[in-house]
Amino acid sequence: MALSMVRALGLALLVSLLVSGCSDTPPPAAVSASVASSEMGVDVPAIGDRLVSASIGDASNLIPMIAGDAASHDIASQLYLPLLKYDANLNLTGQLAASWQVAKDNLSIRFQLRPGLKWSDGVPFTSADCLFTLNLIRDAKTQSPYKADYARVASAQAPDPYTFVVRYKQPYSPALSSWADLAILPKHLFEHVDIMHTTLSRHPKVSIGPYRLADWVPQQSIRLTRNPDYFDGPVWVAERLIRVIPDTATQFLELSAGHIDEMGLTPIQYQRLFPRNKQLMANYQRYRYLGFGYTYLGFNLKRPLFADRRVRQAIAYAIDRQELVTGVMMGLGKVIATPYKPGTYWVNTKLKPRPYDPAKARALLAAAGWRDTNGDGMLEKGGLPLTFTILTNNGNKQRADCATIIQQRLKAVGIVVKVQLVEWSAFIENFINKRQFDAVILGWSLSPEPDQYSIWHSSQTGARQFNFLSYANAKVDAALVAATRTFDRAERKKLYDQVQREIYHDVPVVFLYAPESTPALSRRIHGIKPAPAGIGYNSEHWYVPKALQRYHLTEETP
Repeated sequence: MALSMVRALGLALLVSLLVSGCSDTPPPAAVSASVASSEMGVDVPAIGDRLVSASIGDASNLIPMIAGDAASHDIASQLYLPLLKYDANLNLTGQLAASWQVAKDNLSIRFQLRPGLKWSDGVPFTSADCLFTLNLIRDAKTQSPYKADYARVASAQAPDPYTFVVRYKQPYSPALSSWADLAILPKHLFEHVDIMHTTLSRHPKVSIGPYRLADWVPQQSIRLTRNPDYFDGPVWVAERLIRVIPDTATQFLELSAGHIDEMGLTPIQYQRLFPRNKQLMANYQRYRYLGFGYTYLGFNLKRPLFADRRVRQAIAYAIDRQELVTGVMMGLGKVIATPYKPGTYWVNTKLKPRPYDPAKARALLAAAGWRDTNGDGMLEKGGLPLTFTILTNNGNKQRADCATIIQQRLKAVGIVVKVQLVEWSAFIENFINKRQFDAVILGWSLSPEPDQYSIWHSSQTGARQFNFLSYANAKVDAALVAATRTFDRAERKKLYDQVQREIYHDVPVVFLYAPESTPALSRRIHGIKPAPAGIGYNSEHWYVPKALQRYHLTEETP
């Protein structure tokens, strides 16, 4: 769909605590690429070992169509799969579907499923599962932020166990890519449960993906074990352990001690701390690439304070975005003006980031009626001060630092800002989903599909939907809809350029920067192949050569 189910409100990597029953963590040993080669003799994949990752937040729900956060999708994507996926070069390819055919009139798609697939409990995977999942996300009782794409389907059939056909009400350009987003659920388990209130959200019974859920200790860890019957080649790493470590400094200490294999480095960790640590340099490999995501300051447009566009524009001019990239991100990011990855085709290059201009910010606020009436430097209107609270998630130091710097910059133009940090799951459930906030600093992770209907269209403001800022602009709505009805790439770009112009003018968000992804992984993990898609696209095929394995686990062979 437009906003992928593997996209979500955060961009953090996963983490977790060691669980009882696992073997003790052996002492760390330097494993440079050259040492690895000499020890192995030959770089041969082998079944076994455990990959321990770090996550700032715990998962909340392992039903993909319900979950809206990255931590949940990172886990659920190992259990449930869509019909299609993006490959290393960001091209659509088959996953549960072996092939597909789009009709000449662009009104229908016929999927041929991979034959012989089974859920991990032995029940065959068939087109009935696809039809059931489609009907489930379309059901009025299902509160899903991803529903819009599938509401456009006029009819669907499963004429035989390996054929699934969908027909649309009218041509819909994101139609094919939407089937890389909808993870198929097993009909035999979900058919008679309330999707919004089921133990399957935390205790999935089956998998069709590379891993199965072994155990989940809330706010501590999630352990996955490999699915020996996974259809798409051997899964070599026997276990994945995700440790929930809400603080990146603690994560880095655990990385330095050799207790975790993977984490997302903060800018200061990447640029300064990591290179100074000879053991880390020997044991771990750093990666750096610009991902499909951005960080922003978003306004709750239902708050009277933000009803005047001039106030939002003033805030945008009062923030020095380059200061955030240089100071907070240490250069590991790019200042942006629109919600698309810098350098890609869909960016409206005529729009430039607003410059840091506090004088213009003050003029806009004055035009909106805000005055310093008592000489204390703070603005008032109607006897009320110009003040609001920025909310962001605890544990993400970059967002917290951005909030603090923004607080100081806005104070300089007369705005009093408070900063509140909230634990991730509570942040989503109690504040975002309930719309109980003034402003937020968050990030969107996007896919190569340019449609962002789910974020910006005024119809997407309901419970658990992604337009939680309550943005509404008739021109944006019309352009988003029109773009989904054209297949001409140049014409679609014109429409998305218009969407970007309107958003730029309205300032429902201040686009701060597009951060670079900076993960670090243990050098004993092999099979990592950096590509336009990043490094995680083939993670189910990573492996640890036998000579480098640290954890000795009892594991069945495929």
